[in-house]
Amino acid sequence: MNKEILLVVDSVSNEKDMEKEVIFHAIESALAAVTAKRYPEEVDIRVIINNKTGDYESFRRWAVVGDGEILEFPGKQMPLKQARTINADVEVGDIIEEPVESVEFGRIAAQTAKQVIMREIRRAEREDIVKRYMTLIDTLVMGVAKKVARDQIILDMGNGVDAIILRDGMLPKEAIRLHDRVRGVLCGVREDTKGPMLVVSRTSPKMLVELFKLEVPEVTEEVINIKAVARDPGLRAKIAVKTNDGRIDPIGACIGIRGSRVQNVSNELGGERIDVILWDDDPAQLVVNAMAPAEIASIVVDEDRKSMDIAVREDQLALAIGRNGQNVKLAGELSGWKLNVVNVADAENKVKAETGSLGAIFVEHLAVDSDLADILVREGFRTLEDVAYAPVEELESIEEFDKEIAEALRTRARDVLLEQALSSKSEVGVVEPAQDLLDLDGMSRHLAYVLASKGIVTREDLADQAVDDLSDIEELSKEDAAKLIMAARKHWFE
Repeated sequence: MNKEILLVVDSVSNEKDMEKEVIFHAIESALAAVTAKRYPEEVDIRVIINNKTGDYESFRRWAVVGDGEILEFPGKQMPLKQARTINADVEVGDIIEEPVESVEFGRIAAQTAKQVIMREIRRAEREDIVKRYMTLIDTLVMGVAKKVARDQIILDMGNGVDAIILRDGMLPKEAIRLHDRVRGVLCGVREDTKGPMLVVSRTSPKMLVELFKLEVPEVTEEVINIKAVARDPGLRAKIAVKTNDGRIDPIGACIGIRGSRVQNVSNELGGERIDVILWDDDPAQLVVNAMAPAEIASIVVDEDRKSMDIAVREDQLALAIGRNGQNVKLAGELSGWKLNVVNVADAENKVKAETGSLGAIFVEHLAVDSDLADILVREGFRTLEDVAYAPVEELESIEEFDKEIAEALRTRARDVLLEQALSSKSEVGVVEPAQDLLDLDGMSRHLAYVLASKGIVTREDLADQAVDDLSDIEELSKEDAAKLIMAARKHWFE
């Protein structure tokens, strides 16, 4: 029995609070390193310690390679032919080993083992820190300022763990002194030469959420949900809240009696002004809420560009924009939309100009008068595509339209789009439908070109189709497809 190894393991385990398996592994690595020094070339040594008796054995290992291969590491590799003199069953890629004389666990081995053990301790401690703090990402942490510089602050988090607040994570003009207790949101854990370093931020929007969780029990209990946050750190922030409990006022709960709750959050953030607004699933109404205290006269929503034109009275313009554009900027970040603030007069002129230009397009291409074109613009139609592919029911629902007008407008718009497509693609070639397909009862010119683009060029081609074969053509309902196919087959029965 090798009691010396067992005594070392017990001593280090108790002193460093480490598992014995880690220490045994470190001693095995140390004994292997000392044994390997006996050889002139680089070798692979494996040491196995009996955890109960402390006795150990040493083995030299080789990787088996093909007979014709160049040995990159001669001390660690062995050709297949030679390896089979030791074990006839080995194959290329296997590992073979032979027992070698073990070194004594003396002063040199013990010193090497100590170095390995300390290295293992530091590695284990780093892994423990990373594992422990990775679960705390995006939550509030607190430390004591132990070094304050212009571009960073180092916090002592306890247990030998440090955190850093970089320049972009510091609030502007915030005065933090040595030994101050500082809160922040843990953003990540990064490796440093001295060990893991926690990265903390006081400017992250998530810090605002975490502070409200501390101050407002309803947020912690998820009775009130914080839906969105936008910050100009240290200056102003907007937070949108919502509740599904009609008995609770989410804004009042977050503000607190005489503003006590929101004031506590503001004080923690260096006096940052915080607007608590009501969340709304309608983006336009959310923007109206977010632009408070400015009063909004009208909003024009452009869903394609995800932007809104916000019209306000002249006396509300400065309030809506805010100092250095702060109010409209935060409202845009909160809603996720691009916001343009204009006065009422400019908004009306813009709408008139757009209405006139859009109306002119409809007058020119759809052969309608200006009154009918203005109706289309008023109802939200902006392009010929909007008219061409709008459901008939949508056009019929317009008070001034009936089914006949709706069908005529869709047909004209599709014919214009087809003509434009043909003219733009004439150089690369477009499949032309046959005349007998164009002359078929119920066939429109637009639909004939759509069918031709799908390989249905002649009347016979259409006659050979089934209704399901035409199901991917948006312009055709199943009933219309069946009628066209039967019309194409009509000559079969004559």
